[in-house]
Amino acid sequence: MAGGEGKEIHAVMFPYFAFGHISPFIQLSNKLSLHGFRISFLTPPGNVSRIKSSFLVTSTIQIIPIQIPKVQGLPPHLHNTSEMTPAMHELLKEALDLMQPQIKTLLSELRPQFVFCDFAHHWVPKLCSQLGIKTLAFSVFSAISGAYITVPARFIGVETEEPTVDDLKKPPCGYPQTSFTSLKAFQAQDLSYVYKSFNGRPAVYHRAVDGFNSCSAILLKSCNEMEGPYVDFIKTQYQKPVLLTGPLTPDPPSGVLDEKWATWLAQHPPKSVIFCSFGSETFLKDDQLKELATGLELTGLPFFLVVNFPGGMEARAELDRVLPKGFMEAIKGRGVVHSGWVQQQLILAHESVGCCICHSGFSSIMEALMNDCQLVLLPLKGDQFLNSKLVAGDMKAGVEVSRREEDGYFSKENIKEAVETVMVDVDKETGVSIRQNHMKWKDFLLNAEIQDKLISNLVEQLKAML
Repeated sequence: MAGGEGKEIHAVMFPYFAFGHISPFIQLSNKLSLHGFRISFLTPPGNVSRIKSSFLVTSTIQIIPIQIPKVQGLPPHLHNTSEMTPAMHELLKEALDLMQPQIKTLLSELRPQFVFCDFAHHWVPKLCSQLGIKTLAFSVFSAISGAYITVPARFIGVETEEPTVDDLKKPPCGYPQTSFTSLKAFQAQDLSYVYKSFNGRPAVYHRAVDGFNSCSAILLKSCNEMEGPYVDFIKTQYQKPVLLTGPLTPDPPSGVLDEKWATWLAQHPPKSVIFCSFGSETFLKDDQLKELATGLELTGLPFFLVVNFPGGMEARAELDRVLPKGFMEAIKGRGVVHSGWVQQQLILAHESVGCCICHSGFSSIMEALMNDCQLVLLPLKGDQFLNSKLVAGDMKAGVEVSRREEDGYFSKENIKEAVETVMVDVDKETGVSIRQNHMKWKDFLLNAEIQDKLISNLVEQLKAML
């Protein structure tokens, strides 16, 4: 009988203070609470109300506010990354490292069996080891990106302190042989951030690898069906248990779509509208926004473009400055350009929406795959480049926008061409194949029995660790 049988299991969730990280920890908390786990969720006070609204009504999840230590240059009123500059992101990691005494005291009082921690919390496993607590280093990134970016093999053959762009264009030694063989120069250049140290603190790579090396087990937001070869590679790299949550598919959206958008969408034929969004923390450069918007116009199809700007920028003024003169007038009735939050899941589920252009954030990809929205992938940073390779290459369930090797430039014609592959040329071999694969993965993600089994398997493995 497993050591955890018959008694309540208490787990502490400790995500990084960015909602792209917090959300998968919330989803996992909800799933585990349905299996009788008691969850304590650690986050700064400013995030509590938004997190609370995402928990299951029936759950007994407790949110415990924690204090971010003062660090010069880090505004004390900011409790997550959504309004932080890149420099503040690095100061936040510095503040996180200063939380060790606070977290040690808290965990000594809570005495959980497990702590689930994020990539930046590389010191948590060692601290928990002193307290007799098991740790799971929970990576909210795809296995393809973890296997490419944050494995010890990444430094094999590297003769400098950090990998060069040429190093990063190639997979690490021993990487599985799949459809994905290399990155473009502009993508490798972007990844180089992961290996840079700021303010004398450990780089993202060293934080992640240190955490994976010292935790009790690694936990990936993935499954073998989608990413088996990459999961196996991570296992061989770290020589320790690698557990899987599955893709943590979002629950069906609740509520009703705003009347304004429901009315606009209803004016267009079924499966004709292109929905385009890049999340709340991925921003387009001027030329990218201009080419994307004019590319959408060029398709001749109705479109709904959501564009956000860094904190402090006036959205309407930015759109007027960047978009061609007369653009908004020209697209009236056929196109919407919107700034701010929208009910993305409800829009994707609307019968008029037939295509989703996104930044290849894994949650956005899953939401599109779970609906009948053909995927056009326009990754802009970090793990998004790898997610796009997985979906367009291995899964063959979407198309990636063609880009220039050295700087990643794309034109309006590149946008039009990608959209036409999945929306116009539907009888050609590529279009037919993508639609068939999309349907296969949609069925997999919507199969409640399969998704529930992934979580129940995880629960059994956790119990066996006690």
